[in-house]
Amino acid sequence: MVSKTFKDLEAAVWVTGLCSGCGACVAVCPADALRFSPEKTDAPVNIGYCKAENDSVPCGACYAACPRVDLALQGAMLGAHQDVVSARAVIPVERKQSGGAVTAILVNALDEGLIDAVVTVTEDPWTLKPASVVITSSDALIQHAGSRYSWWVPLLASLKEAVVTRKCRRIAVVGVPCVARAAQMIRESDNDLLRPYAKAIRLVIGLFCTETFDYEKLVEGKLQSERRIRPWDIRRMDIKGRLDIHLQDDRHISIPLTELQGSVRPGCLVCTDFTAVDADVSAGSVGAPEGYTALIIRNDTGRGFVDRAVRQGKLATGGSVDLAAIERLAAKKAERRAE
Repeated sequence: MVSKTFKDLEAAVWVTGLCSGCGACVAVCPADALRFSPEKTDAPVNIGYCKAENDSVPCGACYAACPRVDLALQGAMLGAHQDVVSARAVIPVERKQSGGAVTAILVNALDEGLIDAVVTVTEDPWTLKPASVVITSSDALIQHAGSRYSWWVPLLASLKEAVVTRKCRRIAVVGVPCVARAAQMIRESDNDLLRPYAKAIRLVIGLFCTETFDYEKLVEGKLQSERRIRPWDIRRMDIKGRLDIHLQDDRHISIPLTELQGSVRPGCLVCTDFTAVDADVSAGSVGAPEGYTALIIRNDTGRGFVDRAVRQGKLATGGSVDLAAIERLAAKKAERRAE
């Protein structure tokens, strides 16, 4: 079988506007030849070298890890699952988003040694600018709790730092549906170059997502320039069919998503997966009671991590989940399949 190269990925995904920007290809490229340019973030760029193209060395790692090479494989609606529960953190999580359940699960996993690192997104609390990070302590994880996943960032780019640089072997990945899909592509791949990453990914937590926004277009453009909302005045933001902005002075501003379409990442417009069906556990505030997080437990791995957190007294479950609310948003996003 002929090995794929970055040119195949470029033709199939990058130039067609399908790139999700998940950063998987950047992470797994053995030559460190792929990266996102600050000037153009719609898709990665190649620095001018490829093992397969330049040296005729079989590779194909970037193509094998991409969640957008076959859109027919995308999930939709709730996806396969064992259970749907509402949960909240029992431990103090000052900056928690909704119920803080994801933080509680990960804190417990770090404390028990079930994982040794979390690949996730954090943000500068002053500018709200996002960054992909590797977190290895529960204290640091709690400190970064509540960071929003609405901003685009090549999250999986930090997977290389975790696996190759830090030699972490028990990693949890937390991210939006395209990130969960890329992690599953890596897990399922028979490409030898992806095996170290596949072996290291122990848990994938997916986050409900309608779309992600370009930081500069939304924060610096729509919010700061147009509406005079300074990022350091924002206490929390949430998306539930609209953008809800909670300010430090307790004011609340709601912006319809229709006003934000110019800030949406182009590659999001082809995604049909709202609930991150390829994760071990999916989480979001939609459908959960106030102060709780809705958790979709998809397999034994996800159930094991949730149950361990409950037994250790870091997570509590309770309260019904409004499945219809989740299904409505999932169905709306799934309509993109026909567009």
